[in-house]
Amino acid sequence: MTRIKRGTNKKRSHKKILNLAKGHRHGRSKLFRQANESVLHALMYSYIHNKTKKRDFRRLWNIRINAAARQHGLSYSVFIYGLKKADIDLDRKTLSEMAINEPIGFEQLIEKVKSTLN
Repeated sequence: MTRIKRGTNKKRSHKKILNLAKGHRHGRSKLFRQANESVLHALMYSYIHNKTKKRDFRRLWNIRINAAARQHGLSYSVFIYGLKKADIDLDRKTLSEMAINEPIGFEQLIEKVKSTLN
């Protein structure tokens, strides 16, 4: 049986990590051990922050919808309940954009919700 050396595979895996570490400072972009640790932490932080970004945006949309609904005499919870009761399936991102950019359309939506609640 012939001897198999691992040089090419090792080089490929090191190169992949070093490419991911581009833009990191000092040895973290040049030396494999430091780069590997840096990349592992960076990937962990990116995963966590992607989750918090989604959470933060949903909070922002809720705040915007609440502010727009209160201008027309409804609270956020009553407005969302009315939307569900009226079988209007719009996500919060769309509602938020509508409240900011299309106030007339949002007002019509509020009127529809008010009519279903009464």
